[in-house]
Amino acid sequence: MKNFTTNRHKPKNGFLFCSCGLWLIFLFLFCFNSCTKASVDKEPVLVTWSGAYPSAIVRTGNSPIWFQLTERGPVHIETIEEAAQVDALVPWPHAVHVRFFAQTDDGVIMTVNRDGFMKITPNSGKERGYALYRFPGGENWLSFTVGGFVFYDGFPAAVLYTDDLFVTNESEQPKTRTWSFNMNSNAVFPIDIPALGQFPESDNWSIDSLRLADDGMYYLRAARRAGERPAIRLFRTSNLSRSVLDSEEITVDIFYNSFPKEKEVSHPSLPKLPEGFVYTGVGRVGGSVVASWEELEDFSIGAAGFVVIRR
Repeated sequence: MKNFTTNRHKPKNGFLFCSCGLWLIFLFLFCFNSCTKASVDKEPVLVTWSGAYPSAIVRTGNSPIWFQLTERGPVHIETIEEAAQVDALVPWPHAVHVRFFAQTDDGVIMTVNRDGFMKITPNSGKERGYALYRFPGGENWLSFTVGGFVFYDGFPAAVLYTDDLFVTNESEQPKTRTWSFNMNSNAVFPIDIPALGQFPESDNWSIDSLRLADDGMYYLRAARRAGERPAIRLFRTSNLSRSVLDSEEITVDIFYNSFPKEKEVSHPSLPKLPEGFVYTGVGRVGGSVVASWEELEDFSIGAAGFVVIRR
C-alpha cells in the first residue's frame, strides 16, 4: 500500500498550519455532532424479508440426482448405493421418510415424517433449474408422527400425533397438531380444521389418520388410547369446515376399504433401486420426474429420500 504522508506539502507558516488545524477540528466536531443527533432522532428501520428461499437449486442432467433425508433436511448423495449402507432400520413412526407425496400445478409437495414439508418447483430466479424448498417443523415435529395430509382451504395441512405402538402413561399428544406452510416464508404455522375440533388434544385425543379418498370424501380416525376413557371413532365427511358431529360415523370395514389399493409406484424414467428399496411416490416438475424412495422391511424403514430425473 502506498503511503501518502510526505513533507512535500507541509506548510512553512506555523500559524497558518495551526489555524487550519483548529478549523478542521471544529468542522469535524460539528459534523460528528450533527450526524450523531440525526442518528438518535431518526426512527429505527425494521428490515423484514418476504418470501421463502430455496435450500438448493437442482439442475438435472443425464444422471439421476439423489437426496437422502435426515432430521436436519435432505443431503445430496452421489448414488443410491451410498444410502444402502448408512441407516439401521427403525419402526416407521420414528423414521425420517416421505410420509405423503402430493402433485400440485407447479410441482410436488412432500410431507416428511419427523421433519416438516418440502416443495420442488421450477425456479423463478435467473438460475435455471428446480428450486428445492424446505419448511422445517423443528421441535413441533421431531417427537411426533405425521398421521395425515390434506389440502384445506387451499393450504397443505399435515396432522401430527403420538403413535399408539409406543404410547406410555407419560406420552403426550402434540399441543398443536395441524400445521401448514405457504411461500411467504420458510416457517410452518398452525392451521385450524373445524372437523377436528370435537377431539381436542387437551382431552388426550389424537387424529392418527386424515386423508382424501378416491370417492371424494375425507376419512378420519380419532383415537384416545391412554387414560380412563379409551375410545376410537371413525368418520367421513365431504366438508372439513363443518363440525365432525355433522359428519357420518362409519364402521371399521368402511374406513379400511376406503384406502387406495396398493400398487407399485413406477415410471419409465425411474432407475433401478437396490434390493429392499421401493419407490413410494412419483410426480413431475417441469420436464423432470421426482420420486420418493425408502428402504423397507416389514414395518421398519432405513434410509429414505427422493430422486430427480430429467425425462
